[in-house]
Amino acid sequence: MILAALALLQAAEPAQAALAPSPPPEVLITDVRRADGSLAARAMVWQGRTGLEVRVQAQGLAAGHYGVHFHAAGRCEGPGFESAGPHWNPTGRQHGSLNPQGHHLGDLDNLDVDESGGGRLEFTIPGGSATGAAGLLDADGAAVVIHAAADDYRTDPSGNSGARIACGVLAARP
Repeated sequence: MILAALALLQAAEPAQAALAPSPPPEVLITDVRRADGSLAARAMVWQGRTGLEVRVQAQGLAAGHYGVHFHAAGRCEGPGFESAGPHWNPTGRQHGSLNPQGHHLGDLDNLDVDESGGGRLEFTIPGGSATGAAGLLDADGAAVVIHAAADDYRTDPSGNSGARIACGVLAARP
């Protein structure tokens, strides 16, 4: 009888292990700052089931619409943040979700900011990955860049979204 009970317990262990929740995904967080160092937004990125999940929460921006993109290098040297390089584009596609040539992985939606200076962007990059051969976080990381104007979702290479006004570095944690 005792042996039968032990056998049942051992048989149940794999089933219980399969029911155990998976650990939460690593969340990458960065403050997105203007050239003067003031906070413009906070960005969070994590691996979701179907791609990269992105959330950008604006703080203290003027009311309006702003283009937001992932850039290929994890460097944010002001004043123009050109050090962040071009958009993250591991698939070599054109810019903009309305572009008939498709759009690249660094394209995000616009950040809409209200009169209080706050706004929130939530976006999924289907098929995007934080790591791997085409991952966002290569050896030099990546950057979240806010542009001065709204992205028109079609003009290559940057959606006609104007100057880079704020930048935050994304890097893998050691």
